[in-house]
Amino acid sequence: MHHQQADFLQQLKKIYNDKSLFLDPADCWSYGYDNSRRHNEPLAVVFPSSHQQIAETVALCNTHLIAITARGSGTGTTGASVPANNAIILSTEKMDSIVKVDPDNRLMIVEPGATNQAIQQAAAEHGFFWPPDPTSAAICTVGGNLAYNSAGPRAVKYGTPRENTLGLTCVTGNGESLKTGAFTSKSVVGYDLTRLIIGSEGTLAIITQATLKLTPLAEAKRTLQATYCSVEAAAEAVANIMAQPVTPCALEFMDGTAISLVKDNNNLNLPIEAQALLMIEVDGDQFGLDAIAKKLADSASVDGLIDIHIAKTTEQIKQLWAARKALSPSLRKIAPKKINEDVVVPVSHIPKLIHGLEALSKQYQIPIVNFGHAGNGNIHVNLLVQLEQLEVAKACLADVFKLVISLNGSLSGEHGIGLEKRDFINLELDSTAINIMKKIKEQFDPNNLLNPDKVFPS
Repeated sequence: MHHQQADFLQQLKKIYNDKSLFLDPADCWSYGYDNSRRHNEPLAVVFPSSHQQIAETVALCNTHLIAITARGSGTGTTGASVPANNAIILSTEKMDSIVKVDPDNRLMIVEPGATNQAIQQAAAEHGFFWPPDPTSAAICTVGGNLAYNSAGPRAVKYGTPRENTLGLTCVTGNGESLKTGAFTSKSVVGYDLTRLIIGSEGTLAIITQATLKLTPLAEAKRTLQATYCSVEAAAEAVANIMAQPVTPCALEFMDGTAISLVKDNNNLNLPIEAQALLMIEVDGDQFGLDAIAKKLADSASVDGLIDIHIAKTTEQIKQLWAARKALSPSLRKIAPKKINEDVVVPVSHIPKLIHGLEALSKQYQIPIVNFGHAGNGNIHVNLLVQLEQLEVAKACLADVFKLVISLNGSLSGEHGIGLEKRDFINLELDSTAINIMKKIKEQFDPNNLLNPDKVFPS
């Protein structure tokens, strides 16, 4: 370790006590991972407990030109919280307090290390919820949800973190404190920095506090399960459902391969010939909800429908969601090196996407499993790659992305770019956009210390 680094680590000890600073490589090791299974060892791991401590840390990093990657609990799948070389990890896990719940103004103020689940529980006590609901809600942090703009099934009706956050307190890359947004749901004073920082994957600022916009919990829910003999039929149903006035609060899709996986694991009673499954959920007042569910069932009843029914018991509903949420982990068991993409296409193009993927699956001899949030065209495309196929997989993935762009789609709905997709962003963004983004990054982070190797092609 050269003198500069040793000096930096000495200074770091002045900001953090022993319990809040890891320097031993054995302690630091596990903080170099995220759920992309990529890894790089951090120089040190710090556990700040206040905004002030984060500001001092970033200032020190600027003095010594040491890079910083902020990290929640590492559930991201694109490598965005894997540190660059000789970088420190700033873990927000100690900053997990829910500062204030203010039901009268439908907001809550939280620190970034609070888990999504803790936030939901605190809001529920007052009859509210925060719409973003990633599958990893039990462990993922709100800071990570904001950094990735992570949404989940409910986004189809209630939007992503961008639509559900009023303001942020952050520390920029040069150590300045920044407040964005307002305590009101309407405000057009200056540029919208809140929405800019949300989804920027820790490259512009480190969030130290967030003011979240709450939504009242619906009185009741109905869950429908529909099976189809083709993907086209299911996609047509999705388009019909999204064209009628009641927006479902979840509209989840599984293709035939996903269905067969789920069937084996969860003794779900599904027809053998099913090539596509939709889970349709609607919420609202108890009174009249059955009529609304029936309308949804009617719009989902297209040619090719095998069966549609309302899940009668909470047990059935639990089973359905458990099956849907177990998909990603169970695919990981089959193919530890699986590639999980979360592309988005306009709803009407879902059949073309699935067909194109089937063709690529045959061409490259890689099984592809598709499921996801059909209501906004956000399909999780899983390439079940074996170790010896990694090179082939790269070519296949490039073709997947080309297919998505040819259908007017987007490379990522909620998983972000991180390291996994940075070399592909110019498929979607033109050079003017990328140049403006790079200049914005320079304004926030002149020394390029915040997650320096992410998002833009190196």
